[in-house]
Amino acid sequence: MTEPARILVVGGGYVGMYTALRLQRQLRAELRAGAAEIVVVTPEPYMTYQPFLPEAAAGSISPRHVVVPLRRVLDRCRIVIGEVRSVDHAKRTATLATLATAEEGTGAVDLTYDELVLAPGSVSRTLPVPGLLDHGIGFKTVEEAIGLRNHVIEQMDIASSTRDPAIRDAALTFVFVGGGYAGVEALAELEDMARYTARYYHNLKPEDLRWVLVEASDRILPEVGAEMGRYAIRELRGRNIDVRLETRLESCEDRVAVLSDGTRLPTRTVVWTAGVKPAPVLAATDLPLNERGRLRCTSRLAVEGVDHAWAAGDAAAVPDVTAEEPGRECAPNAQHAVRQAKVLAENITASLRGQPLKEYEHAYAGSVASLGLHKGVAHVYGRKLKGYPAWLMHRAYHLSRVPTFNRKARVLAEWTLSGLFKREIVSLGSLEHPRAEFELAAAPPPDHGDKPSS
Repeated sequence: MTEPARILVVGGGYVGMYTALRLQRQLRAELRAGAAEIVVVTPEPYMTYQPFLPEAAAGSISPRHVVVPLRRVLDRCRIVIGEVRSVDHAKRTATLATLATAEEGTGAVDLTYDELVLAPGSVSRTLPVPGLLDHGIGFKTVEEAIGLRNHVIEQMDIASSTRDPAIRDAALTFVFVGGGYAGVEALAELEDMARYTARYYHNLKPEDLRWVLVEASDRILPEVGAEMGRYAIRELRGRNIDVRLETRLESCEDRVAVLSDGTRLPTRTVVWTAGVKPAPVLAATDLPLNERGRLRCTSRLAVEGVDHAWAAGDAAAVPDVTAEEPGRECAPNAQHAVRQAKVLAENITASLRGQPLKEYEHAYAGSVASLGLHKGVAHVYGRKLKGYPAWLMHRAYHLSRVPTFNRKARVLAEWTLSGLFKREIVSLGSLEHPRAEFELAAAPPPDHGDKPSS
C-alpha cells in the first residue's frame, strides 16, 4: 500500500482551523480510503475568536464560548498539541516539540509531509520600552483577556481598601498603548465594565478611575476611516477617557508610565496592544519572506517559487488583485483570513486532484468596532454608522462569523441574558494560581522556637 498524502497544517487559528475544516469535507472520500491524512499542529487545543476578547474581558461573554474546541470540529483530522520549531521544505520535514516530547526528554521530533499549510498567526509586536517586560499586559489570548478583567477589578479592590492616596491613584490609572481594534475595544469595554462595577464600592466613583489611550499616530481605528475615527475619539473623550495622539510610551519602569509628551503616570496597569508581527517560526523555514517577515505568496495562496507550500492570514503576504494600486497586499485581518482559508482548501484539493487553481479575490467590505455597551462605529460598503446601529451591526457581524452553530447559540443566549440581568462583577484572580491555597495549607507550620513551659 502507498503512504497517504499527508497535509500538515501549522496553526489552529482562523486560517488553520477553517482550512482543515474545509479540507476534511472536500477530501472525505480520500480520508475514508486512507489516501490522505490531515495533521494539525497547534499550541492550544482550541481556536480563539479574537474579536470577542473585549466582550469576554468585560464579562458579556463567558470565556469558554470565545474558543472553539478543535478536536470536536476537526474530528477527521489528527490534532497534535505542540509547536513547530522549524521547517525544511526542501526535505518536506517539520521539526516540532509536543507535550509528550517535553515529558520524555527526547527533544523535538521530525514530521514529514507532502503538502504544507503555514498558518501560525501572529504575536504581539513589542518595542524595547524599559519596564514593559516586567509590567506590560498583552491582549491577544483569552487567558490575557480574563487575566486583565481580574486585574482591573483587583486594582479597584486595592484602591477601595488602601489608606495611601498614591497607591489609590496608581491602582485607578489604566494605560492602554495602541489605538487599533484591540486597544480601543478592550479599553472601551473594560471602562464600561469598571464604571458599572464602581457602584458596588462604597468609596469609589466612576470619575475616580483614570483611563488613558496612547497612540503614536494622529488617529485611532484607521480601518473605519478618518471621520468615524474622529467620532470614536469624541465618544471616548466624552466618557472622560484621556486620548493621547502622536504620543509614545517611553518607559514604564517602577510602575510609572512615562509618555513622550513628558507626562508621568503612576500606574499599576499598562496594556500593550501596539500591533502584531508574524510568528517567529516563519524565520525558521527555508521559504521566501518579504521585508516584514511574512511569506511571499501568489494570488492562489501558494508560497512563491516553491511547490506544495501554502499560506494565508497573518503569515502571508497575498497580492490584492482587487486593488487599484499595483503591488498592494491584502490586510492581515480576520475578514481576509476566513475567506482565504476557503480558497486555500479548495486549491489544495484541486492540486491533489490535478485540477486548475483559482485566485483569491475579495474586495474589502469594511470594518466595525465596538466602543462599549450600545456604542460603536462602522464603515461598511461605503456607509458610515455610529452609536447603537453600529454596535448592533458589530454584534450581528461577529455572531455570523463565530464558528459552529453551538457557539453562535451560546453567545446569543448570553447576550440575551445579559440584557435581562445585571453584569457579573466577580474577579477570579485565583484562577491564575490555583494551587496557592493548597500549597499554603500543605506547608509545614513556621518554627517559632521552643514552647514556653507551663
